[in-house]
Amino acid sequence: MTSRRIDILARDTVFDGYFQVERYSLKHELHNGGTSEVLSREVFERGHVAALLPVDPVTDKVVLIEQFRPGALAAGWDAWLLECVAGIIEDGEEAVDVAVRECHEETGLHARDCKLISRYLTSPGACSETVHLYAGKVDASIAGGVFGLADEGEDIKVVSVSVDDALHLVESGCIVNSKTIIALQWLALQRPNLQSFWA
Repeated sequence: MTSRRIDILARDTVFDGYFQVERYSLKHELHNGGTSEVLSREVFERGHVAALLPVDPVTDKVVLIEQFRPGALAAGWDAWLLECVAGIIEDGEEAVDVAVRECHEETGLHARDCKLISRYLTSPGACSETVHLYAGKVDASIAGGVFGLADEGEDIKVVSVSVDDALHLVESGCIVNSKTIIALQWLALQRPNLQSFWA
């Protein structure tokens, strides 16, 4: 749903592979009145994501994963990123259920009492992807090892770090993906209340 008029004149799939690219021909209402010229815009159809930051409020730790990311490689960055867990939401699935499932698949941990942190668009200038971001209570004392689904090419290292260390990784620029930065900044704000938050 949109708050202003948009006329979609054409929509064509210009790439259909692991992901899709759609080309829109459209006009939209202008801020000062009137209508734009016909615009041609490609949109990367990435799918929609459920993500979860596993938090242990008892030990004041978080669980992060490290995995290879081709987008980081293409950008000239280190291709192995520290992240919270995440997965694609398929048709008919609830975001929180996907987040809990992905936490178990990627870390071996069972997340409980999930709290919604935020819903946001990752790059709305060119991508339709949304993220449903949660925090979930886990037992970090048993975290560790390598996980992931072999048939999906996943090779996921699980690490447990103190909240202080995780926040330092954000501050120092070692964590560079938006969902994890947002989740950890939320955690920094909520940290004084975590014990009661999950009581």
